[in-house]
Order: sequence, then C-alpha cells, then structure tokens
Amino acid sequence: MNRGFTQDDIPHYLNTTWDDVIPPATIARIHEGAQMLIRHIKNNDLIFVQVDSDCDGYTSAALLINYLNRLFPYHTQSNVIYRVQDGKEHGLFLDRIPEGVKLVIAPDSSSNDYQEHEILYNKGIDVLVIDHHNAEKVSEYACVINNQLCDYPTKSLSGVGMVYKFCSYIDDLLNTDIADDYLDLVAVGLVADMMDLRDFETKFLINEGISHIRNPHIKARCTNNEYSIGSELTPFGIAFYVAPFVNAVNRSGTFDEKMLVFESMLEFKAYDQIPSTKRGCKGQMETRVEQAIRTSNNIKNRQQKSEEAGGAIIEGLIQENNLLENRLLVIAIPPDKAIDVNLTGLVANQMANKYMRPTLILNETVHDGEIWLEGSGRNFANSPLTNFRKFLLDTNLFEYAEGHNSAFGCGIKKINLPIFLMNSNEQLADFDFSISYLIDFEFYRNDSLNLRNAVLDIGSLKKHWGQGIEEPLILIKNIKITKDNIILYQKGPTLKITLPGDEGLELMKFRSSEDEYDSLYTDSGCVTINVIGTCDINSWHGNSKPQITIKDYEIIGKDAYYF
Repeated sequence: MNRGFTQDDIPHYLNTTWDDVIPPATIARIHEGAQMLIRHIKNNDLIFVQVDSDCDGYTSAALLINYLNRLFPYHTQSNVIYRVQDGKEHGLFLDRIPEGVKLVIAPDSSSNDYQEHEILYNKGIDVLVIDHHNAEKVSEYACVINNQLCDYPTKSLSGVGMVYKFCSYIDDLLNTDIADDYLDLVAVGLVADMMDLRDFETKFLINEGISHIRNPHIKARCTNNEYSIGSELTPFGIAFYVAPFVNAVNRSGTFDEKMLVFESMLEFKAYDQIPSTKRGCKGQMETRVEQAIRTSNNIKNRQQKSEEAGGAIIEGLIQENNLLENRLLVIAIPPDKAIDVNLTGLVANQMANKYMRPTLILNETVHDGEIWLEGSGRNFANSPLTNFRKFLLDTNLFEYAEGHNSAFGCGIKKINLPIFLMNSNEQLADFDFSISYLIDFEFYRNDSLNLRNAVLDIGSLKKHWGQGIEEPLILIKNIKITKDNIILYQKGPTLKITLPGDEGLELMKFRSSEDEYDSLYTDSGCVTINVIGTCDINSWHGNSKPQITIKDYEIIGKDAYYF
C-alpha cells in the first residue's frame, strides 16, 4: 500500500496471469510493421539490425533475431546483418549501414532519428523502429512502433517488451507460438532498463521470464553468479548480478568483445566452438558463451577499478572546491583529471546516492573552438527534484539533456556554468537535500518477536521488489552493541551484529572496515545505535534465519559500562 496499491489490487499483483497481457494488435502501426518485415523476408532482401548500446538494446535485438531464426532460419542466417555500437552511443548511423540493405530495424532506439529516417526513405530503404523512448512526434519516414507514441496502456514496457509484443503479433498472423519462449530476455531487459514493475502486464512478463530461463547467455550468467543469485532469479538478482555485466561490456569493452557478448545471446551462435582466449589454453576450443561470460567478468572487474579511481578523483575535487556548498553537486573535471566518458554515469550515480544530491559529472570538450562541459546527470531515489533532466532544459543554458528524467547525458558551454550554478542555487534554495530515508516500518529493539516476524514476512517477498515497488526499509531503534555481539569478518570486510535472545536475528553490514568496527566496539560498555536496513532470510543447510542488511545507522549513545 505504501507503493500506491489499493488493498484490492494486492492479491491481483501477487497473482498476475496471462489475462493481464494486452493483445498486441492494439498497438499503433504494429500491423504495418509486421507486413513490412514479412514482405522483405518474402523478397529475400538484406535486413540490417542495429543493436543498441545497453542491456535492453542487446536483449531487444537478440529476441528479434532469435525469433526470426526460429521462423526463417535460412533467411536469418544468410540475409540478416546485425551490428553493435562502437561506443555508448544510441540510434542510427548512416555510415554503418551496409550497402544493399533494403530494411533497417532499430530495436530500442531511433524514434527521434528523423533526419536519418528521411535519408534512408529517399534511398528506397525501409526503416522499422520498435522502441519505447519518448519523442516529439511520430516519424513520417519510418514505421515507428512505440508505446509512448500511442494509447497503448502499458507504458512500462521497454524496448525488449515492445519487440516481444511485435513478435507476438507475428505469431498471431502466422498462427505460431514462439515469442513466449523468449520471455527470459524480456525479463532481463525490463529490469535492466528500470521499468516500473507496478503495471500488471510488466509484472507478469517478468515473472514468466525468470521462471523459464532458456537463453544461453542468461543461463550461463546465472550459473556463474549462482552464489549471489541463489536458486531463484529475481528482479533484484537481474539488477545486480546479470544486467551490470552486459552494461559493463557496453561501457568498457572493445567492439569485438561487444559482438562476442551479443552473439552469446543468439541461440544459433552461442554454442559454436571458437578458439579459447583463456590463459594457458592456447590452441584449445571453447563455446562462444563460455568465452563471453569470462570476458564480461574481466571487463566488469576492470570497470570497477576504473570507477573507483574516477570516484577518488571526484571526491578530491568535491573537497578541494567545496562543491557541496551548491544545491546541485556539479563536478567540472579539469582536462588533466578527465575520467572515461563511458564511466561518468556510474560515478555520477555513486555520488548522487552518497551525498543525496542531484549530480552532474562533466568532462571538458571542445566544439568549434569553444569549451563545453559534457557528461552524465544522475538523481537519487526520493529526490525532491523529481525531474532533474527537465530542470536543466528549462534553464535554457544546457545545449542538450537526453535520456531519462533521472539518468541522462548532457552538455553545457563552460562559460554558462557559473550562471547555471547561481540560478539553480536560487531556485532550489528551499529544497531539502539532506541525507534522509523513507522508511516503511519502525521497531524498538525490545519488540523482538514482532521484529523477527516482520523480517521473515518481508524477506519472503524478495522476488517482488523492483523499480516502483522498492524494497521496504525498516528502522530499528536502540540496538545495544557489546563486545559479545559484534564481529568483523575480514572477507569483504563484513560486520555482523547478533541481537541477544532466542530470535536468532542478525544484522549484516557489507563493505565495512576496521575503523567502523572500532567505532562500535567497547571492552566493558556498549554503543547504542539506530539502524535502517532491508529484510532478508538467510537459508543455510535447510535452516532459515531472519537477517537485516544494514543500509545506514547512527550512533545515539555510548556507555563506559554495561551490565
């Protein structure tokens, strides 16, 4: 109910069915698009699929190509060409479209590539866009199938969701039933693109997808991260242990590495034997998907190190220049400290969440001899500034701000930055950006039985949490820590606080430190804290224990002696 559901809606949400899936024929221009595709396949034309540069883009293109290969294997493997992006860019690039192509398909992008559509149209090349991004209008020179540009009610379907609807419509035309086999790709793309899970159709498609994992890449990734994911894939598991590896490849991988990972999602490519790149295995062979998983692991590790290095640079600039004095956290990075352009979004997200401040991370660039600042903007959860991107555009000082409301790329001329900071400080003077949390439940430590039962109840609903129905936060007051109920495990390191009594309730703080442990440890007394955390169930050898993952805490008292 805290997430906007009525009491009557809750049983429906917890038990969605196929009845919640809306017929695809209700989507504008879907019939025109299906006819266009089938006509080109019938004519044995060359078709080009542009793979967009994020997890939703990869799953969108993979679903479409896998589906076509099931229906038309010869045509797909001989006359369908696909290409990943060189960098983190989006949309169509005319110089990357091969000669002889008669149909260009852009899954998860290109709704607003009006000029490219017109040029291709005038060359006699059809363009089919299957997308979910907002655009000013429907293109006159392309067939655009987009749930944001028509009255289709489920606006929370991302690119892969719209490709699924498109393939489902072709199923209806051809009296086949193939599209549903690719709902695992749908689930991963929807969660990766942070779609709102409160829509019944979106919720059902995700449930079905994670219940039937069959894609080679997703299966291999779940096996590789089995310790973290557990026995059951959830939206949380996708968001933290599946999608980030695909996105890391898009940000930090080479073109060949990107193609490797994408092709590991294609059923007719994933299990091909290719020369091994594993250390010490020269001359041996391995499957494409094996190599893709290992490669993406390595890239993710490299990216994490680069992200940490970039974060250290940003932290230094924040302190040196007193940047927290501004209402927005805007870091203009000097050229000698510039960070990888593909990592500005990650670092901005890290800083926004740490300082609870809408954040811009901007490198210096030069356009026609004029210095610009370009990079990424990120907002934090429950920010009082609800549409950060629109705020920038409304100042008329930014050259562009493109993407989602809270996560986007942007650019401003350097000369305009002081004016922007002055104006934003004035306009946001009354906004409260202090560190705060919206909690769902409040307990006192001495209410141990109700606390234990609540943690078990909430923890059992883990598979339902996601965008729009965020995991509940609980506040526990007056927890007393003594030397007997606190321990620091060096792996991580991880801090564990065991609450006294028979409830078996443990509080875990991951990525802790020796300093943090020392601040909570006393030889003969106690430290009293209030804790905000999430609820989990720790299952081990058939035993289930309630567990709270600490998100934050505050020390409210210290006693030299405790009896």
